[in-house]
Amino acid sequence: MIRTTDFRKNLKLELEGKPYIIVDFQHINPGKGSAFVRTKLRNLETSQVLERTFKAGVDTFEEPDIEQKEMEYTYSDTDGFNFIDQTTFESIHLNTEQVGDSRFFLQEGIKIEILFYNAKPIALELPNFVNLKVEQTDPGLRGDTSSGGMKKAIMDTKLQVNVPLFIKEGEVLKIDTRTSEYVERVKN
Repeated sequence: MIRTTDFRKNLKLELEGKPYIIVDFQHINPGKGSAFVRTKLRNLETSQVLERTFKAGVDTFEEPDIEQKEMEYTYSDTDGFNFIDQTTFESIHLNTEQVGDSRFFLQEGIKIEILFYNAKPIALELPNFVNLKVEQTDPGLRGDTSSGGMKKAIMDTKLQVNVPLFIKEGEVLKIDTRTSEYVERVKN
């Protein structure tokens, strides 16, 4: 049982039969009336964020049946993406909708965390940074800094990133998966 006094950021709980994670919360004790907790919750299945208010110390919640497994991305096909558990060699398939924009960071052999709710895969967590190869970019023009010294580059996973003018095709770059931004060049 989870009580409102146990609330903290990133706590997972079950609300109305759905798994949620606490994004933000605030305990409020007004001068008149009973205390309450104002929360922002993100649905782990749909990523929808909702705001709810609960009575402090009164409302209780169930702990969701959530398991997190490290899995390795193996390949994609027309139906979606395939992953394998390196300890049990169990294979799972996630459709394109479940993977979403994370597909732009998936490379063969990358290890990611997959979240299971009631033994069903619902979401995946990427590492904070990945190394991607520049597949296509325009040559940088010397002295062209009117655009802030940046140009578009298409990575080998089809992700489009703004990169500095000195970046060339074939180079490997470190990309932040949370913001989809260039961080640095990777030394070979």
